[in-house]
Amino acid sequence: MLALQPSPGPLLGFGVETFAFRNDSRIHHRGKPDIYCNRCFLMARAVGQFQRFARFEPAAPRLRPEAYAARVWRVIRRGAWRAPLSPAHRVVIPGYPSLHAFSGAEEAAVKAGLRGRFWTLVHPTNWRMTFPSLPGQQERVARETVAELRAGRPVQLFVTDFPRIELNHSVLVFDYRTSGADAVDFVVYDPNDPSAPGVVRFDRRDERFHPAPLCGVTVPRFRAFRQYYSPLF
Repeated sequence: MLALQPSPGPLLGFGVETFAFRNDSRIHHRGKPDIYCNRCFLMARAVGQFQRFARFEPAAPRLRPEAYAARVWRVIRRGAWRAPLSPAHRVVIPGYPSLHAFSGAEEAAVKAGLRGRFWTLVHPTNWRMTFPSLPGQQERVARETVAELRAGRPVQLFVTDFPRIELNHSVLVFDYRTSGADAVDFVVYDPNDPSAPGVVRFDRRDERFHPAPLCGVTVPRFRAFRQYYSPLF
């Protein structure tokens, strides 16, 4: 599986097609005032939704915050499993050149448009963290992730060190690199760190994902699960 062809290239522009603000971990940022947390699933999913359903027009006049919030909601309420819209049918975001610039300047409006944290907390794919890992299951996740990336589709992963509960988090994989004969590094957008891409490494020798600074901490090892979208979610 890990004798890979070179990556076809990153599937999103980090710092351009990603959010400028961060999602914080409630576990690791207790007491932080005005904390914005428990929205990692929503933010990772929304990056892909903006790629497929939104169009930025920097020369167009800017809108009031409530109008921007309504347009963000129009983008993310469209099913994440749907095919990309043609440019003429996309939701127009006027006054800004990119998601990063837009979310940096209109942070409150974007957060209002993203709305609540419900699906981050209860999305059905998260329940699998309680199941034991069968032989080959984690390698299958890595193999399927590579296949999706090569087909031009970013992959959302749920990563967890359950039952320790130091890391229960969602990231968006948009590139990969080989790391020797037995490992692959997946390059991710981590909603908890908008400053630089993160890395999640799969090591075939013990069929585990290994240390990566995500969610503000480094854990010894963790499992990963693909987060699927369907007309129900």
